[in-house]
Amino acid sequence: MSIDQTPRDEQLPVHETESPHHRASPALTLAAALLGFAVITLDASVVNVALPAIASALHGGMSGLQWVVDAYTLAFAALMLSTGAFSDRAGASRAYGVGITVFTIASALCGLAPNLPVLIGARTIQGAAAAVVLPASLSLVRQAYGDPARRARAVAVWAAGGSVAVALGPVAGGALTTVWDWRGIFFINLPVGATALALLVRAPRSQRRPAPLDLPGQLTAGLTLAALTFAVIEGGGPGLVALAVAVLAGVAFVRIESRQAHPVVPLGIFRDRTVSVAVAAGAAVSVAFYGTVFVFSLFFQQVQGSSALHAGLMFLPMTALIGVTNLVSGKLAGRHGAWLPMLVGQALAVVGLLALLCVGAGTSPVLVAVLLVPMALGCALTVPPLTAAMMDAVPAERAGLAAGVLNSARQVAGGLAVAVFGVLIADGFEAGLRLSLAISAALLVLTGGLSYRRAGRPARRS
Repeated sequence: MSIDQTPRDEQLPVHETESPHHRASPALTLAAALLGFAVITLDASVVNVALPAIASALHGGMSGLQWVVDAYTLAFAALMLSTGAFSDRAGASRAYGVGITVFTIASALCGLAPNLPVLIGARTIQGAAAAVVLPASLSLVRQAYGDPARRARAVAVWAAGGSVAVALGPVAGGALTTVWDWRGIFFINLPVGATALALLVRAPRSQRRPAPLDLPGQLTAGLTLAALTFAVIEGGGPGLVALAVAVLAGVAFVRIESRQAHPVVPLGIFRDRTVSVAVAAGAAVSVAFYGTVFVFSLFFQQVQGSSALHAGLMFLPMTALIGVTNLVSGKLAGRHGAWLPMLVGQALAVVGLLALLCVGAGTSPVLVAVLLVPMALGCALTVPPLTAAMMDAVPAERAGLAAGVLNSARQVAGGLAVAVFGVLIADGFEAGLRLSLAISAALLVLTGGLSYRRAGRPARRS
């Protein structure tokens, strides 16, 4: 599966039932869900290579470019905590239709944006819509296939769409920016969204189900993440005010979640060491992967003078191997348990990050592309087993909720990495680049040590 792996099919509860007259078109339902999942995954990475072109066209600085990336990521991450429940309440097919429609309209707004504030606002709407599409698309696949074996294969195909999107993201961004314009990376979503909606007509209609929504928890979580990111990116006096807001909102969030009957983040699950280590390792992997892609997208173009297309192609060796590595990792976890491939993956990612420390302005871009591969493979090797370990550590009825917590934590970590690393490279690109790589490596060394300590101990179900 992709770097943004979702839990195994059998570990998530079925939330929807299907209308009998729609059961003849499971393949079209899968196609609709696959398109939606692929396009929201693509938009998390396609924009990176286009950032210099966006800066040139809209006259934005580094902080503006960071917000173009993080507005999408943070809205996606924060709302993912509640969109599973929203999908249940609205019905997966309705939620998916709303999500794809809003995402497509927001993509058009991104492409038409006359300035950075409008683009950042539209990216926020995109991220919110993507958070709705993700759980609804998986639910559509589950309800379309009644047979467990066929359902498992369908979910594997759905997940593979994410792997392909991750691999194509930088290349597609570079190609569209070079051949068309940076606006093309958003306009391309319009026919994809329209096709997904056309296919959705043949999908089963989903029943609505009662599901509790923790609105106070969701609001305070979103405010905490937004204020913290603002504090990192903007700094200065406004940054200090935002940091104070983030602290207050974070305290309020913890108090609310400790008292809610149905919290968006049940804090008790973190008492299990396996859950805590899995979340920490997932976050460290996201910092390394997404932070590295962000800084090297700018490095290839701003430091080495490459075109957007050439910069995108430099990521192809690392991204093309992610899907295969995910499959290998899953097999290793099945044979040796989750902790061995987790440890090997984190160690490989650290080695790759340390090797990249030697990169400079005069380094051959081809050599840089080769040096990026170990880091990416290490991350891809780590994610499937850490996801499986976390799912095995929680009761089956809480697997969906735990998956939301894990994926939200990983998205937040990736967003914060972009915020922090952007600040570092703004003060001196090569020095900031090396410091960013060192931070990523240090985090993975820390989580690797935690993984080693946790290995061999039985999971305690919360």
